[in-house]
Amino acid sequence: MQMKPRVIVTRPQKEAAAWVERLMQHGFDTASVPLIDIAPAPDLALLAQAWAQLEDFDAVMFVSGNAVTHFFANQPQGLTPPFTSAHSCPRAMVTGPGSYAALVALGAASQAIDAPALDGGQFDSETLWKQVRSQVRPGFRVLIVRGDSGDQGSSTQGVGRDWFAQQVVGAGGQCAFVVAYQRLAPVWSLQEKNSIMAAASDGSFWLLSSTEALGNLIASLPEQNWSNAKAVATHPKISKAALAAGFGTVLESRPLIQEVIASIESSL
Repeated sequence: MQMKPRVIVTRPQKEAAAWVERLMQHGFDTASVPLIDIAPAPDLALLAQAWAQLEDFDAVMFVSGNAVTHFFANQPQGLTPPFTSAHSCPRAMVTGPGSYAALVALGAASQAIDAPALDGGQFDSETLWKQVRSQVRPGFRVLIVRGDSGDQGSSTQGVGRDWFAQQVVGAGGQCAFVVAYQRLAPVWSLQEKNSIMAAASDGSFWLLSSTEALGNLIASLPEQNWSNAKAVATHPKISKAALAAGFGTVLESRPLIQEVIASIESSL
């Protein structure tokens, strides 16, 4: 019986935990190597202003689970919680199950959240837009809660929220943005770098869920040859970026644990 390969989960530390646990339950040797570190927003005054103006918006779009948790971490005391009923205004909009679960855990009603079908497996701004475009009309106002990094162009989340904003504006709506957290490149010790370099050619599968994370990996090891490296990419844009970075094997899977596992096992 062929041994299962190691899987390297590259999501931020908090998000990676559930993936690591599920993969280990399915018999995979699994390691967590976060390629993005999460830090608080640089300007908390802007977050306070967004909370003060929340009722001026028809919808709040969260780009990630981190956007949800960091936005709510700055909720003013005594303020009535938003998104508590089907008739709440503003409504919440999310692109995937992580953000959806984060909202529900904080008290949001499922009827107040617009999201792609949670069993559909396609979690991006395009799929969300199909769900909500009928709501957007001239004057419709959306607050987009996002993260910030030094290179906005490198993130699939960044591209996605820009694309979503363009659709809203194109339909006659208006968009405002607020930064709820920062995405930072990780800093590794020499020992950690050596371990990561070894994983580029030892048969491990890198589970890639962000082009920004992939960019951090490549920038941190500019001399590394990735031609023997293997990856599972959870979006076509990430797959294309991994191939461009020189990964020798790139599988593509929807971001569902069973499909990621099936993708890896089918390649063995």
